[in-house]
Amino acid sequence: MTANQLPILAQAMQQRLIEKLTPTHVQVLDESAAHAGHAGANGTGFGTHFRVRIASPLLTGKGRVAQHRLVYDALQEFIDQGVHAIAIEVL
Repeated sequence: MTANQLPILAQAMQQRLIEKLTPTHVQVLDESAAHAGHAGANGTGFGTHFRVRIASPLLTGKGRVAQHRLVYDALQEFIDQGVHAIAIEVL
């Protein structure tokens, strides 16, 4: 993270998923602190490793790869800003 780059917040990612996938349930957890010292960690303990738990009609009936692709596509801006890992749990 550079000095003028804003940290990536779980709340912003959650809001983007609400906008793009109209979920019936969504939870985004920042698990970055648990990955300190791992690849992609930025040394701050936040903003690099996330867990997404989501249920959405747009995911229903799709295979796992297609479901994950929709979530990644919705969060691409955050990936471009430095998110290293997203664990996805489709409910």
